[in-house]
Parts: sequence; C-alpha cells; structure tokens
Amino acid sequence: MSLSDFELEVMQLFWEICEASAPQIHKIIMQKRDVKYSTVKTIIDRLEKKDAIKRSRSEGRTIYYLPVMEKQNVRTPLIKDFINRVFLGKSRPLAAHILAQEDLDLEDIEYLEAVLKERKKDIK
Repeated sequence: MSLSDFELEVMQLFWEICEASAPQIHKIIMQKRDVKYSTVKTIIDRLEKKDAIKRSRSEGRTIYYLPVMEKQNVRTPLIKDFINRVFLGKSRPLAAHILAQEDLDLEDIEYLEAVLKERKKDIK
C-alpha cells in the first residue's frame, strides 16, 4: 500500500496514541504546522478507505479510529525503496552510514549488536 507523506504522518500519530479522533489528530498536527481541520479529516477518510484505520467507536458526533495497518507493513517497502534510490540497492552503505554518522549512545550500540548477533544465528 502506498501512503503520501501526510498520510504517513497521520498514521504515525495513530500508531503512537492508538485510538484517536480527527479533532485530536488535528490538534497534534497544528502544533507543528498550520493545517485546516478539513484537510486532516480528508486524510483520515482516505486512510479509512485504504483500510489503514477503522472506526472503533463514537461519542456524539465524534468518531474515534484505530490503526489496522501495522508499522512494519508500511516501513519495509519504504525502506527498501529508500535503499534502492539512495544506496543503489545495497544495505551495507546504509548500515555504515548509521554507525558512522548518527548520534548513537551506548544503549543504541548494544541494541544493534544484539540485532547483529541474532541475524548471525539466522545465517548459520
């Protein structure tokens, strides 16, 4: 499934807070940038049509939504596309860039080491 940048931003909010209404999502987005409520509601309607979110309940005229689509189902194709476009399909330069250029603390490095250790087990 393909999501626009704004749709992805709204999905990130649903994944973070789980159940939310259009007014709640609009209020959060307004903290970052000026956008009309109708624009946010249109994005939510599109996400519902794409089966990315579903109606969970309503209170009066306010409808609450839950995310249906999982993060990983969105991230994987986006990351693969990014690797193809920026790193010519090679993931090693991306990993090297993250290790060399990103601000990693000890906890981050230990996490990455654990991921690599598990990945090595899968290969053997």
